Amino acid sequence: MTSQLRILGLETSCDETAAAVVTRLPDGTAVTDADVVLSQLDEHSAYGGVVPEIAARAHVEALDTLIEEALTRAGITLADVDAIAATSGPGLIGGLLVGLMTGKAMARASGKPLYAINHLEGHALTARLTDGVVFPYLMLLVSGGHTQLVLVKGVGDYERWGTTIDDALGEAFDKTAKLLGLPYPGGPAVERAAATGNAKRFAFPRPLVGEARLDFSFSGLKTAVRQAAEGIAPVSDQDIADICASFQRAISRTLMDRIGRGLQRFHETYPDAVEPALVVAGGVAANQEVRRTLDELCAQHRFRFVAPPHHLCTDNAVMIAWAGLERMALGMAPDDLNVAPRSRWPLDAGAQALLAYGKRGAKA
Repeated sequence: MTSQLRILGLETSCDETAAAVVTRLPDGTAVTDADVVLSQLDEHSAYGGVVPEIAARAHVEALDTLIEEALTRAGITLADVDAIAATSGPGLIGGLLVGLMTGKAMARASGKPLYAINHLEGHALTARLTDGVVFPYLMLLVSGGHTQLVLVKGVGDYERWGTTIDDALGEAFDKTAKLLGLPYPGGPAVERAAATGNAKRFAFPRPLVGEARLDFSFSGLKTAVRQAAEGIAPVSDQDIADICASFQRAISRTLMDRIGRGLQRFHETYPDAVEPALVVAGGVAANQEVRRTLDELCAQHRFRFVAPPHHLCTDNAVMIAWAGLERMALGMAPDDLNVAPRSRWPLDAGAQALLAYGKRGAKA
């Protein structure tokens, strides 16, 4: 049985600055001693999206204070942690530099080991912290920068089964919201508008539905939304609600096909799995229509549906600390202090790069 371990985690890959202290108990369960997140929503909302230079500057200004607050909340000092874990990629290079360089400096000054964590691995392993999910399992990552279906076989052992060939799902929500004049962030705004809309008014396309491959595509759906809005311009509030509801319906039907095929493939690959699980992570996981769709799918395919609490689905340092703890508990070596940040860092190093992969999604 592994002894108790405690890690300070740092997350600065995009537009949240976060620090957390997590303890892994000898039985493998975890206690979150501190979880501090500072959102940059106000700084970026005027631009309708994340501005990398503004994000990096905000990380520089806030990270030291957040680290101090996390240690204070946990009732410890830096001397009391066993290691430091910092996001090393993928993400915006300016933000990654801030967090990783801070982690390096603290590791060197304290003599503590450093774990340079893949942000996506943090998402992949969170369900083991919150729900004790056992390997292997499937993870659907749906966020502003990523849409992937990944087989999680073990710590550091991932197989990408599907990815977006253009826009990430969260990006499609954001762009749809911007097109319709809804506020940033787009996902929650579209969901609120859809609540009073007629989901059957517009027959939007469902990209790649019916194909054996497990990839995703959302740029055509986004184009169809633009054409629909232009075709009835000027749009009323009810028009916007109907477009949003129809857009969400197309998303849910697309996921029914794409993820349903993935669940069937898992059964074929692991016919003896006792309790197969589908884990969902990323900001889009908060969308209730998406959750209902995935919950229904899992019931149909005899899967356990695991959706960690919303604050652990979006960017946070708890998942970074936990990923470091998982590695430390297995005796995996820490990283050299010369480790460099990586704006692109796929979980599955052997996965084929898709030429049409969109600009934001390319970091996965």
